[in-house]
Amino acid sequence: MIIAIPNLLTPEQVAHARGRFDATNWDDGAKTAGAVAQKVKHNRQLAHDNPVAIEIGDLILGALPRHPLFMSAAMPLRVLPPKFNRYEGGEHYGAHIDNAIMSSPQGRIRTDLSMTVFFSEPDEYDGGDLRVIDTYGEKTVKLPAGHAILYTSTSLHEVTPVTRGVRTSSFFWMQSLIRDDTQRNILFDLDQNIQKLTAAYPDYPDIAKFTGTYHRLLQQWSEL
Repeated sequence: MIIAIPNLLTPEQVAHARGRFDATNWDDGAKTAGAVAQKVKHNRQLAHDNPVAIEIGDLILGALPRHPLFMSAAMPLRVLPPKFNRYEGGEHYGAHIDNAIMSSPQGRIRTDLSMTVFFSEPDEYDGGDLRVIDTYGEKTVKLPAGHAILYTSTSLHEVTPVTRGVRTSSFFWMQSLIRDDTQRNILFDLDQNIQKLTAAYPDYPDIAKFTGTYHRLLQQWSEL
């Protein structure tokens, strides 16, 4: 699963966040990496208790449940607090896979999905592409500010060197109601098609049957 989430944040929210980012201090990103990741992680990051990270993280968490496409694709059960990183002057993050289990204020969670929210416009920096490699092939991602990308956490991924400008983004992980990626994709496709059918033919008599099928599968596959 690799799905672009457009307009997660408004231009006003992005502008506010960028002003806050420019006025705070950034740490060496390798401080938060494990022994293996330290060898390939070359960027800067906000500390988890930085007031700016907490404020903008809450802004993102508030936007997630209001975005229908995100909710349809992710079906989140638990979401970790967003983190923030910044790249410039050749900084990059080499190919790696995120940890399968991570700690949260509520305890440990299984990381089914990863998400990156962009705060820099694509024409403001060169390089800095997010490359995601999974069972469906390789995808290079560089989205407008305020947009996000959602992808399976078991995917190999990297951020290529930023050779001009500054790339600022948020990244975080979540546990989905649906553990299996294939099942999650089936439910997402079914939900999207039900929505399209409802919009085009609101009086179509079998919409309720398709919706019932969706909920039976959700009940069969979900974990609570």
